[in-house]
Amino acid sequence: MKSNEILQKEVQDAIKYEPLLHAAEIGVVVKDGVVTLTGTVDSFLKKVEAETAAKNVAGVKAVAENIKIHFESSFVKNDTEIANEIVNAWRWNLDVPSENLKVKVENGWVTLEGEVEWNYEKEAARKSVEKLIGVVGVSNDIALKSNYNDAVEEASIHRAFSRSWTLNDNNVHVNVDHNNVKLTGTVSSLYQKDEAARLAWNTVGVASVTNELAIT
Repeated sequence: MKSNEILQKEVQDAIKYEPLLHAAEIGVVVKDGVVTLTGTVDSFLKKVEAETAAKNVAGVKAVAENIKIHFESSFVKNDTEIANEIVNAWRWNLDVPSENLKVKVENGWVTLEGEVEWNYEKEAARKSVEKLIGVVGVSNDIALKSNYNDAVEEASIHRAFSRSWTLNDNNVHVNVDHNNVKLTGTVSSLYQKDEAARLAWNTVGVASVTNELAIT
């Protein structure tokens, strides 16, 4: 297990090499694999990038994100302006079935609702929102409603894992109950845990993923 000092240095380095981020903006504290991020940035996307960079470091077991957002006065937008920009962003994104979605904005916090058939559509809707100026947070409450009724093939998930250079499929166990997937076993980083769930979600017919992977 890495020491707190080594893990802190590796997280700081990961943040430093993210093109959107300035290392001086983000403070990093590490204790027993739990990373706490602090500081002030000028966009929600930077918060997301900092958290993702920390998750990508092997040995990180959890990330507590306490980063604040401060917009320059010229970038302050009201909720109606943000909502309109989200609708426009969705309109130009072919991966987002915007006709099935609704958005609510309250004090810059965006809540996404509605139904989609695929998880990548749900993720595309969220990512389109994260990059917009004025957004301070996103709650992705979009539901999945697949029209695929056949049982999920466990082998398909294992094949997806084997194609990923980040995962050791031998340490990840998959249990399938019709359209529901449960992941158990071990991985070496929070990023790998999230990646395993993402690959499982992308398998045809998956309606839910329970991620019980342990980080060692």
